[in-house]
Amino acid sequence: MAYTLQQLSDLEDIRTLKHRYFRGIDTANIELLSGLFTEDLSVDYRGGTYRVRLQGRDNMLNFLANSFHSDAVAMHHGHMPEITLTGEDSAEGLWYLEDIFINLEMRSHTIGSAIYRDIYRREDGVWKIASTEYDRVFEMIRPLAAAAQITSHHLAKAGRKPEERGDISHLIEWVAA
Repeated sequence: MAYTLQQLSDLEDIRTLKHRYFRGIDTANIELLSGLFTEDLSVDYRGGTYRVRLQGRDNMLNFLANSFHSDAVAMHHGHMPEITLTGEDSAEGLWYLEDIFINLEMRSHTIGSAIYRDIYRREDGVWKIASTEYDRVFEMIRPLAAAAQITSHHLAKAGRKPEERGDISHLIEWVAA
């Protein structure tokens, strides 16, 4: 199948959208993240010890700001996108996630991978994430090594401090590993 120049441009715009999503999470850039989602966003993240389900951009921004805070260290890489244009202003995508999450309060170190399934919608000429979900391929949680030294920690400066954080427990279901 030969793509039109517009279709190639759309595919690149969607890839850039998802890259910004990962960067926005890891840097606690809520202003950047606020422009990436539709207002009616749907989320369902299924991890090894948790499930996050929520509706709406505001709930997502609240969840992200209170998850990637000053006591967290995070790295998210999205690889090997499989993007399908489903209409002039709609698309679907599969991404392979590789991530690290360190919780300094709980002294835990999580590494894992997941398969993201997204639905994208173009609104006012801009591609946005309308639905996002993932299932873990694997997730390993271990204690943070006693000798571990975090020598650079962007979220310590950019993320919400403890007194600024809100309760997001209503968005997370915890399950036994």
